[in-house]
Amino acid sequence: MAAALRARPGERLRLCFLSYRHLTHLARTVLDEYAQRAEIEVVDRAFEGALAVAQERERMGTVDAFVSAGANASYLRGSLKSPVATINVGGYDILLALLRAREHSDRVGIVTHRRTIPEIDAIKELLRIEVTQGAYQTAEEASARVKEMAAQGFPVIIGSSVVMEAAEKLGIHGILAYSLAGVRQGLEDALELARIARLESARYEQLNGVLQHVQEAVLAVDLDDRITAANPAMETLLGLSAGAAIGRFAVEVEPELSLAGVLAGGEAEKGIVLRIRRRDFIANRIPIREHGQISGAMITVYDARTISEADKSLRSQARRRSVLSTRYALSDIRGTSPAIERARGTAARFAATDLTVLLSGESGTGKEVFAQAIHNLSARAGRAFVAVNCSAFPESLLESELFGYEDGAFTGSRKGGKVGLFEAAHTGTLFLDEIGDMPLTLQTRLLRVLQEREIVRLGSVAPIPVDLRIIAATHQPLEELVRQRAFRADLYYRLNTLNLRLPALRERPEDVTVLAEGFVTACLLRMGSRLPAPAVVAPLERWLTAYDWPGNVRELENLCERLTMLVVHFGSADAIPPDILRHDCPELFRHGPAPDVAPEDERAYVAGVLAACDGSRQAAARRLGMSRATLWRRMKQLGIGG
Repeated sequence: MAAALRARPGERLRLCFLSYRHLTHLARTVLDEYAQRAEIEVVDRAFEGALAVAQERERMGTVDAFVSAGANASYLRGSLKSPVATINVGGYDILLALLRAREHSDRVGIVTHRRTIPEIDAIKELLRIEVTQGAYQTAEEASARVKEMAAQGFPVIIGSSVVMEAAEKLGIHGILAYSLAGVRQGLEDALELARIARLESARYEQLNGVLQHVQEAVLAVDLDDRITAANPAMETLLGLSAGAAIGRFAVEVEPELSLAGVLAGGEAEKGIVLRIRRRDFIANRIPIREHGQISGAMITVYDARTISEADKSLRSQARRRSVLSTRYALSDIRGTSPAIERARGTAARFAATDLTVLLSGESGTGKEVFAQAIHNLSARAGRAFVAVNCSAFPESLLESELFGYEDGAFTGSRKGGKVGLFEAAHTGTLFLDEIGDMPLTLQTRLLRVLQEREIVRLGSVAPIPVDLRIIAATHQPLEELVRQRAFRADLYYRLNTLNLRLPALRERPEDVTVLAEGFVTACLLRMGSRLPAPAVVAPLERWLTAYDWPGNVRELENLCERLTMLVVHFGSADAIPPDILRHDCPELFRHGPAPDVAPEDERAYVAGVLAACDGSRQAAARRLGMSRATLWRRMKQLGIGG
C-alpha cells in the first residue's frame, strides 16, 4: 500500500516476483503475456534476502504488490505493508509432477509447505508408485524433510524451489511442484491485489490530504487495527516523525488509540475521556463503512483545554451574533384590540420608508419587538440589526461602544482599535433604546451622525461614512425633558420624524387573555407539560383581566411563568390552594376579587357597586380600582347589563 502511494492513477501496475531460481525460470516463460498490463520485476531471492529487496522497494515506492510462493510468500506477508500474492500448488499440479516423477522412479517423495495432501494416498495406488509425504514451515525444515527421504532411499523429490535446491545438494532428482497455470493464477491474483491497493492508496492519500489540514488529532485504521492514516496533530501528540505510525498496530503505538472494540462491535463511541502522555483528552471512535460494510475505523482526539476555550469563543460569538440579528416579525406581535391593531398598521407604514423612527411607551410595552419588526419588514431586512441600551453604559464607555476607537486612543484600549456600533450597523438598522438617558455630550455627536451620515472614531480625525437607519425608543416624556433642557430640542425633532406610541396593556385589556395563553404555551413546552394553555388561563381569567398591569407585557409574561409552575405542580388551576395563589401571585388580588369568591358572589358585588354609583361606569371603575375597559369586560363576563 505504501508503495502505491507514489504511483499515479494512469500508470501501469507494478509487480515484483520474488522466488528461488527454479520457480523464477518457470515464471519467465509466461511473463511476456503480462507486459502490457504491468511492469514486473523478477528477483531471485528468498526469505531474508527477498525481504530485504521487498522492503527497499516499499521504501522507494516502486511496487504495488509482490508475488511469491510457499514459505517464502508467508515469510514476506508477515513483514511487508504491501499485498503479497501467493502461487499455490493444486492437486492437478501434484498429479502432473507425479507423472513426470514416475519416469525416473516408482518411489517418490513429496515435500509441501505447511501440510501434506491426503488425496495423494488414493492417487498413488492408481499410479502404482510408492509415495511418502512431509511438510515444512522454514527452509531448514524443508532440507531436513529431504534428507529424511533421501536416507529412506527415495531418489525423486517433488516440491518447491527450496525443496529442489535441497534435493540437488544431496544429488537427488528434484521436480518442481508448480505449473504454468499456477503461476498465471498467482500473477492474476497479484494484479487484482495491486489494483485494489492502488485504489485504497488513492483513498488513503485523499484522506491524508484532508487530515493534514484538520486541527484535531486524527488516526484511521484498517480491519486489522493497523494504522492507515495519522495527521500531523496526531503525530505531534504521539511524538512520532511523519509517517512513522503508518502500518503499525494502533495498540502498539498507544493502547488508548486502539479501535479493536469499534471494529468488533460496529458502534460509534463518542465523548470518551482518554489519558495520553499524562494529559486528558476527549475522543470519538467511529467505524468507517463502505457499501454498508465496515472497512476500518477512525478516532478523533480533542484536547480538553481546547474544548473549554472553544466553548468560551462560541459563547462570545453567539453574544455578538445576537446583537446583529433579529427574532421578531410583525406577525409575532399578538393581540386583536383596536390599540394594537393601530400600532401594527403604523409600524407597517413606517417600515416602507427609511426615515428615523421614535418609539415611545411605558416599560414593557415591547419597543424592541416593534423595532425588530419594522427592520424585518423594511428594505434593510437581512442586514445587521444592532441594539444598544443607552442607559446601560457609563458615558465614556457608551461613546466608545457607539463610535469605536483607534489603536492607543486611551489607556486600556484594545490593540488595533475597535469598530463601533454605528459601523457595525452599516447598511442595516441601529436601535437606540432608552434614548432619553443618553448624556447631552453624546446627543450632540448623535445629531451630527443623523445630519452628516458619518462618524469619527475616538482618537481619529478621519470621518467614516455610514449608511444606516436609526430607530430610537424611550419611556420618558422627551418633550418635558426638552423643556427642562435635559434633552436637545434639535435632536428630539430629528428623531421624532416618525412617531409610534405603543399602548400600555391596560389600554388593551382584550389582549390579556390571548397574550397570557401564548406565554403559558411557551412555559408548558419548556417544562415538558402537555396541559393545554386555555385550561391554565381560563380559571384565572377574571383576575388577569381585573389587574391594571403597570409592568405591561413584561409583567404579564413574568406572572405567567409563576402561574404555569403552580398549575404544573398542582395538576390544574382549580387545584391551586387560594392562600398559595395569593402568596405567589399577589398582584392578581390587588384590585380583583378574592380567590375564594365564586363568580355569583362577584356578580352581586360588581352589580352592587354599579348601583351605588347610580350606574356610572366611570365612578364604579374608580371605586373598584380598574379601568372602564376592564369593568366593561368584567360586566360582560358576569352577565351584567347596562
